[in-house]
Amino acid sequence: MIRSFKFIDLFSGLGGFHLAASSLGGSCVFASEINESLHDVYEQNYGMRPHGDLRLVDPALIPDHDLLCAGFPCQPFSKAGGQKGWRDTVRGTLFFNIAQIIELKKPSFVILENVANFLKHDDGNTYRQVISALHELGYQVTASKLSPHLFGVPQHRERMFIVAVRGSLDGFSWPEPTYELTDIAQVLDDLPAPSKPTSPHVIDCLEVWQQLLDALPQDVEIPSYPLWSMEFGATYPLEKPVHKLRVKDLQQYRGSFGVSLEGMSRAEIYKNLPSHALREVGFPGWKIRFITNNRKFFEDNKLVLEPWLEKVKIFHSSLQKLEWNDKGGERSVWSHLVQARASGLRIKKTAYSPALVAASDSQIPIIGWKKRYLSVRECARLQSMDSLVMPESIYDAYEALGNAVNVHLVTLIMQNLLSAVDDFELHKRPATLAASV
Repeated sequence: MIRSFKFIDLFSGLGGFHLAASSLGGSCVFASEINESLHDVYEQNYGMRPHGDLRLVDPALIPDHDLLCAGFPCQPFSKAGGQKGWRDTVRGTLFFNIAQIIELKKPSFVILENVANFLKHDDGNTYRQVISALHELGYQVTASKLSPHLFGVPQHRERMFIVAVRGSLDGFSWPEPTYELTDIAQVLDDLPAPSKPTSPHVIDCLEVWQQLLDALPQDVEIPSYPLWSMEFGATYPLEKPVHKLRVKDLQQYRGSFGVSLEGMSRAEIYKNLPSHALREVGFPGWKIRFITNNRKFFEDNKLVLEPWLEKVKIFHSSLQKLEWNDKGGERSVWSHLVQARASGLRIKKTAYSPALVAASDSQIPIIGWKKRYLSVRECARLQSMDSLVMPESIYDAYEALGNAVNVHLVTLIMQNLLSAVDDFELHKRPATLAASV
């Protein structure tokens, strides 16, 4: 394995690539991050301050390096493909700035990371353009989708990785999953650091749902489809949008939680229908089947569900929905992970910690038996970043961790790459090579 190499860390965020590469003997010679609020944190962790917006950096001023790392944003690429090859197809995207650096500096290796759906983005055009551009720049390329939960880290976070080499890829292989058993308990603290406050309202609602689970007979299976309690007892028609029906026709039905619509005005009727029923267009077939299943579940278990409805209807509509993701598991919300999302409460196995995302802190799970959210430090462990200083604001920290790469997984990829090129002479590869994938 190569013992010493230089690397650059683009779109660096908290520096997941930096942490992985430096642990393997790498020395960072350049970093960039557009979010200036992370610059101080990066400097605290690594002793160097990242540059800002990569689009404003002259590639010629970036030091020579052996490895380029980038978890780059996904943007639409041109399908046209003009006479200038990769420059036409990726111009106007952030990958264009990466490609400019690659063309000028010719690093021996490139590791790129993006969301798993990158492969399908723009009908696969984006992925094809990136691969094509790397080929034109003289690299052999391979790609794979991997998740840290396959390697002993309790987080399901599938991401796409691209490895490109200015030489042969014959000796490189992607890390083999270990399929170690994982559990969220691996990252929990007895006395956790600050975390997102847990709303008493959410805890109260979970208690109400637990009352339902306790009341259901043991031979009644918890449905795999989400339970929408507002549809329990409802009879309003699903095949036609309600605004196309006459008031006197609607009055013969029941709305949310089975309330009778008899004698109501149109405005009153609309207030007593679920928000999803007020669509300008009708329900798609799958949603009709889904709501029909909910209504049947209510009719089949009416003696238990009917008195319970008064308890759940006081909560926000997002808390009136529950999705049970542990078929056959212990029927207790308190022994599971809980996500309180806009789309409803989601109950998950403790072995399945959902991916941290930057867009919303609602993805952060509540630990049922502790009745609290994962702390920032515990989320850092899910990203194998426990040693790092985090942003002072817990919400900034959650966002940065949601944007980060998993250090353990990236380290495994780098180890395989560096081990495959023992005889690779750094900084001195020929400018052009036959490219294949």
